[in-house]
Amino acid sequence: MVYRFKLVSDEVNNFSREIEIDSENTFLQFRNAILDSVDFTKDELDSFFLCDDEWNKQEEITLEDMGQSSSDTDLWLMEDTPLSELIEEEGQRLIFEFDYLTQRCFFMELKEIIPSRHLTDPMCTMKRGKGPKQFIDLDSFEKKVDASAQKKVEEFEDIDIYPADEFNDEELSEGFDIMDLN
Repeated sequence: MVYRFKLVSDEVNNFSREIEIDSENTFLQFRNAILDSVDFTKDELDSFFLCDDEWNKQEEITLEDMGQSSSDTDLWLMEDTPLSELIEEEGQRLIFEFDYLTQRCFFMELKEIIPSRHLTDPMCTMKRGKGPKQFIDLDSFEKKVDASAQKKVEEFEDIDIYPADEFNDEELSEGFDIMDLN
């Protein structure tokens, strides 16, 4: 059985990829097909996350065991986990986080299950647009984050919750009976 996934990025508007992969291939093979499709190197740590319909991360499938999972949670390693073990239906959403430091990722959805086909190796069947850069300059990233945060603070400060000309101290105390407890 073949799975056809669509990948998009929140960094590049006109970017997408479609990858077809056999359901018995591993997440490691899927990872390598994704990285090849965007010309990324394969020497960085990354993870897949199964997501709910709102893109909330659920199960993580890691490249390596970092020894951080507790004994009561399942540890899913890419090289040991076939896709069919965790993915069963069309519409399944995944995140492929390729940059841990800045949490940059691809958003993916299983678009089609083709039961009558099999593939030995995964393949990219559609490329649209140029992918995001694999590595970003952290100084410029921090400046961008700081500028975005400053803009949000300024927008918040511009909101007049209680305009000064409409606020009346007497209205505030109406309806409250203050008892003298002495």
